[in-house]
Amino acid sequence: MRYRLTFIAGVALGYVLGTRAGRERYEQLKKSARQFAQNPAVRNTCETAAQSGREFAGKAYHAVGEKVGDKVPSSVTDRVRSLRGRGASGEDDWGTTNT
Repeated sequence: MRYRLTFIAGVALGYVLGTRAGRERYEQLKKSARQFAQNPAVRNTCETAAQSGREFAGKAYHAVGEKVGDKVPSSVTDRVRSLRGRGASGEDDWGTTNT
């Protein structure tokens, strides 16, 4: 409950500050965020972190698979396989490759 109240207070504070700052400040922040996200150093760091995360997730997947083995019902394994197939498009939401 404490976290919910903190979140609601943060939203309210953000709304009040946002309405006072106006559209011009919003556009300025948006431009700064876009420039930051398009910085090559930031993009390389993000892609490296994403690759490390995928490698770690793959290792964890295999480790859990070895320990759990055949103890998981087939309905659960079928559902996991169908979910894994969704993300195989080759690009993420940011337009970068998943390699």
